[in-house]
Amino acid sequence: MTTSHTPEHHCLQARSMFRRVLERTVNDTSGVAAVEFGIIVPLLMLMVVATTDIGMGFYRKMQVEGASQAGAAWAIKNGFDANAISNAVTSATSAQTINVSPAPVQFCGCASGSSISTMTCGTTCPGGALAGTYTTISAQMTYNTILPYGLFPSTYNLSSQSTVRLQ
Repeated sequence: MTTSHTPEHHCLQARSMFRRVLERTVNDTSGVAAVEFGIIVPLLMLMVVATTDIGMGFYRKMQVEGASQAGAAWAIKNGFDANAISNAVTSATSAQTINVSPAPVQFCGCASGSSISTMTCGTTCPGGALAGTYTTISAQMTYNTILPYGLFPSTYNLSSQSTVRLQ
């Protein structure tokens, strides 16, 4: 006796075969690690680059601050000479793009708390002392990020200013 295959029978067989293929596909985990690796690695690389970029930005900021302080130290030791102070600032770091702007200035003033009020040289300050001679040294540098981050600027202007009493 031969069995005839009706369309319903073919439909049931196709459904059963489709179900088996679907179950094997759903339960198959080979290749998942590769997909996860492909998603995670770019994110980790972005984090490494961004962390390096932030570190370099802080390092450049410290270089600018150190350069203005080196100019102030030179002025304390040798007196006011705008060109020599500028040379001390630019020589204090290996950064090629550091500049002294504005140029070092010398002025007389009286210290009061955390500020210095400008006075005429030789004037008596409110505390009874004579106005001292001060100099202000400024250093500046532009830092460009490694990558453009979209929401954040890719260029930062770093600056530092040091004011010291010379006498």
